Amino acid sequence: MTKVMAMILAGGLGQRLSILAEERAKPAVIFGGKYRIIDFTLSNCVNSGISKVGVLTQYRPRSLNHHIGIGRPWDLDRTEGGVFLLQPYMGRNGSDWYKGTADAVNQNLYFVEESPVDHVLVLAGDHVYNMSYDDMIAFHKMKGADVTLGTTETLPEETSRFGIVTLDEEDRVTDFKEKPKDPTANLISMGIYVFNKETLIECLEADAHRPSSHDFGRDIIPSLVPTGKVYGYRFRGYWRDIGTVEAYWQANMDLLVELPELNLYGPDVIRTPRSEQPPAKIGARAYISRSLICHGCIINGYVEHSVLSPGVYVEEGAVVRDSILFDDVHVEANASINRSILDKEVSVGQGCQVGYGEDNTPNRDEPTILNTGITLVGKRARLPAGLRVGRNCKIDPAVPEESFREMVVPSGETIASKDAHMRRLI
Repeated sequence: MTKVMAMILAGGLGQRLSILAEERAKPAVIFGGKYRIIDFTLSNCVNSGISKVGVLTQYRPRSLNHHIGIGRPWDLDRTEGGVFLLQPYMGRNGSDWYKGTADAVNQNLYFVEESPVDHVLVLAGDHVYNMSYDDMIAFHKMKGADVTLGTTETLPEETSRFGIVTLDEEDRVTDFKEKPKDPTANLISMGIYVFNKETLIECLEADAHRPSSHDFGRDIIPSLVPTGKVYGYRFRGYWRDIGTVEAYWQANMDLLVELPELNLYGPDVIRTPRSEQPPAKIGARAYISRSLICHGCIINGYVEHSVLSPGVYVEEGAVVRDSILFDDVHVEANASINRSILDKEVSVGQGCQVGYGEDNTPNRDEPTILNTGITLVGKRARLPAGLRVGRNCKIDPAVPEESFREMVVPSGETIASKDAHMRRLI
C-alpha cells in the first residue's frame, strides 16, 4: 500500500486513567502484559502494508519515544518510509503546543505535503483493536469519498463518550454529533479517518483560519458532512477505547476468556519490542488459572484471572485475583491482591491485602474515575507488611512504607506522595 501514509495521534493527556497515565503518555500504558497500547495501531499499519507512519507526541513522550525507538519491532526502521516521531516545537511561524487533534496534524502538514501519497490515515494511538486498513481504504475508493470514518456499535451506556454517526442506506454520513449528552443511537466513530490527501490539506488550512477547537470530531468532520462526500465504514471486530480505568481493566480481562474476540494468537501478529527476560517459572505449589503470565515471572502462589507483565514475583501463599500487575511487581508471602492494578516495581509486603472488603465508596479525590471497585497502586510504591487497602483506593507513585500511618486504608481513600501533596497546596 505505497500510496497511503498514517498519522497516529499519540499526544493526549490520559486523565481518566489516573496515575497509570500520570508519568507516561496514554498510548505508552502497558496492556495485555507485554504490549503498550500503541502497539496495536502500529501493528495494524504494518500488517496493512503501510510503511510511512508519523507519530504525533506531546504529553510526557519519553516512555513512548523510548518504546518506539527507530521502529525496528514493526519493521519500520527503513530507508524508504519508516516511523517518524513528531512533536511540537518552537522556532517557526504558527508553532505552539497542539491545541487539538486537527491542529496536531496541521502543525505537521509539511510531513503530509512532501509525501508522495494519495490517501492519509488519521489514527488514534490509544485504542485496542486488530484491523486491516486495506478493507477500509478499498471501501473509501469504491464510494468515491473525500473522507471515510471507521464506525462501530457500542453499548448504549458508553455512547456519550464518542461521536455519534448517522448513515443512510448507502453508508453516507448524514449526521455527526461529537459526544452528545443524550445520544439516541449507538453507532459511533472509532476515531479512524481515511482522507484524500488534498481534502485533508484543504480542510486543515481552512480550519486554522476560523474560530475553532481544531478537533477532527468537533470541527473537521461536521464541516464536511454537508458535502455528501463523507462515508462510514462499518467495522464489526473487537475495538475498545480504553480511556477509563474500568474500560482498561475490562479490556485486559477480555483477553482471559476461552475464545477472546481480540485474538492475540492469529496470523496478524501484534508486534512489540522483545523482552530479554528468561522463561516464566512456576513453582511446585503454585496454582494458575485463566491468566496471562509473561516472561521472567516467578509464580509460587495462587494466580487467578489476572494479567502479569514480565518479571512479576508472586511468593508462596500469596493470592492474585482479577488483577493487572505491571513489570517487576513483587508480591510477598501470604499477601493478597484483588481487583487491582499495580504499576511497575510495586512492592507488596507480607500479609498485605490490596482491594480488601466489600465497601465500594468512590475515591474522594477522583470519584468519577475510581468508582467501580478497582484500586490503583502507583509505580514503585512500597506497601508495608500487614497493610489493608480497600476498594477504589489510589496509592500514588513512589509512596514509601512510612507514609502509611495507619495499617488500614479505607475504601475510597488516597495515599499521596510528597510531590502530589505539594501540588495540592500550590
